[in-house]
Amino acid sequence: VQPNNYSTFYDDQRQNWSIMFESEKAAMDFSKQVCIAKCNSSPVLDSVLCQDLLLGEGQGVEGGDSLEIAYTGWLFQNNGLGQVFDSNLNKDKLLRLKLGSGKVIKGWEEGMMGMKKGGRRYLIIPPTWAYGTQGLAGHVPPDSTVVFEVEVKRVKLVKDGSGSDGQSVSSRDSPAPSPVPNSDGFSAD
Repeated sequence: VQPNNYSTFYDDQRQNWSIMFESEKAAMDFSKQVCIAKCNSSPVLDSVLCQDLLLGEGQGVEGGDSLEIAYTGWLFQNNGLGQVFDSNLNKDKLLRLKLGSGKVIKGWEEGMMGMKKGGRRYLIIPPTWAYGTQGLAGHVPPDSTVVFEVEVKRVKLVKDGSGSDGQSVSSRDSPAPSPVPNSDGFSAD
């Protein structure tokens, strides 16, 4: 993913190609399909697949940095997106989390490293990195692969102590840390 609705890639002969899309949405939709195709072409998905949709600005986040996130989570069913099982897009509060604190699923900890403020990323997470053999009662069946689209709205880097928008962000974790490995904090929508 590049600025101004461009994507670049290498083919099998290491030839570099660029594609320009007519809109940001078209570029993001293409990137999502590339990530789904990578997942469907893997004989076994044993790690988190990450695909940037928007790069964002500033320094990439590392363990210990605090983030405020907007997200949507889907079940991965029939080789594509299934039903939404969780989202905070229509809620007043963003999800606050501290990377590396172990309060969210392992796939988020891994998949969000290096993201920047304003960045969006698509994550396809296998069961062992998500909710495992127990699933998430009423939301995620056991042994489910899940997909998240995450957007970093605010960042507080450990090194500088202030939010990247000039305001500080509380490092206290939110009382509803979703997506969590248990069923607390989920709403029926």
